[in-house]
Amino acid sequence: MKYVVLIGDGMADEPLEEIEGMTVLQKANTPNMDYITANGRAGLARTVPEGFPPGSDVANMSIIGYDPEKYYSGRAPLEAASMGVELEKDDVAFRCNLITIKDDIIADYSSGHITSEEARELIESIDSELGDNRFTFYPGISYRHLMIAKNSLGANTECTPPHDVIDENRYEHMPMGEDSEIISELTERSMEVLKDHPVNKKRIENGKNPGNSIWLWGQGFAPAFVPFNELYGLEGAIISAVDLVKGIGIYAGLDVIEVPGATGYLDTNYLGKAEYAIEALKDHDFVFIHVEAPDEAGHMGDMKAKIQAIEDFDEKVVGTVLKSAIDMAEDVTIMVLPDHPTPVALRTHTSVPIPVAIYCTSEEAPDSADAFDEDSVQKGSLGTVYAPDLVGMLINMK
Repeated sequence: MKYVVLIGDGMADEPLEEIEGMTVLQKANTPNMDYITANGRAGLARTVPEGFPPGSDVANMSIIGYDPEKYYSGRAPLEAASMGVELEKDDVAFRCNLITIKDDIIADYSSGHITSEEARELIESIDSELGDNRFTFYPGISYRHLMIAKNSLGANTECTPPHDVIDENRYEHMPMGEDSEIISELTERSMEVLKDHPVNKKRIENGKNPGNSIWLWGQGFAPAFVPFNELYGLEGAIISAVDLVKGIGIYAGLDVIEVPGATGYLDTNYLGKAEYAIEALKDHDFVFIHVEAPDEAGHMGDMKAKIQAIEDFDEKVVGTVLKSAIDMAEDVTIMVLPDHPTPVALRTHTSVPIPVAIYCTSEEAPDSADAFDEDSVQKGSLGTVYAPDLVGMLINMK
């Protein structure tokens, strides 16, 4: 048996008046996810334990088979692993967003999805001006970067993700608690460094949002994972454009497969991800494919873009994998699900249980669910499953 898990980040949503009370999943044309649902088993999965923030870190960790209550230590350490930044015992990794602030309002959590090349110049300037024996800044992809703080500095500071407070005054969401003054000062100083930077001047001239401030959040120490093959007895691989998800894979001992053109945005190489996954099944038992695009559209509050991202995911990723799985000599089990909802009306994550559907190419007893959406899956036989149990459930499913 081979296993493929297809994660459409943030696909789940809430009913919208603009589409006659449907969710974007119900509105989108998703014949391949519907096929998996109608010919397999379906239900809901709870990806966020009670008391945890509904972040992609917590939710994807759950789906990959690691209970956040046991393994979670913060988002940024996972991203550090993907970026090749090794953390010492007392190092605290922070996610460092490049954001746009206008008149003290957090206008854009991604600086207009700034390019990685432009962002690198900005972060290198930040490190040159603000880096010292306590802080080091590392450039990442697009708006997503990293800061490492020494001697446990900032480990207990209360920080807010910028995508949760779009269009709100930054002063209402500055860091609080232990070491908060130090972390806040970095934000203030970064605005001086970036204000007249040539990269930002050019972006403004071209009508684009500048990366005129950093925003620090998601911090933590390096976690300690039990390798995936020790937990489940299978060799696995993971495909994602997002450092966070790749970092989970690295700590889990999964092979991280890089796909050319995978961007973590609406223009990602959907088809390439599916094709690389199919190839990976030749020498792996388990492959996870993560696609970020629906989540990005949700954060943008763009209903049409989210529907398009879901349809692209269904056609190019789910459809390609499904067709290849049906043609394979070996049995293949496919599971499709989002990691959490990212409702376009809210523009942020929620912790509501998400739809999940499981199909095996040798399946002979489908349940009553007939479409992949938040309502239909509740007619399925799985009930509500705790997401960290899903991998074990797939392996033991008869």
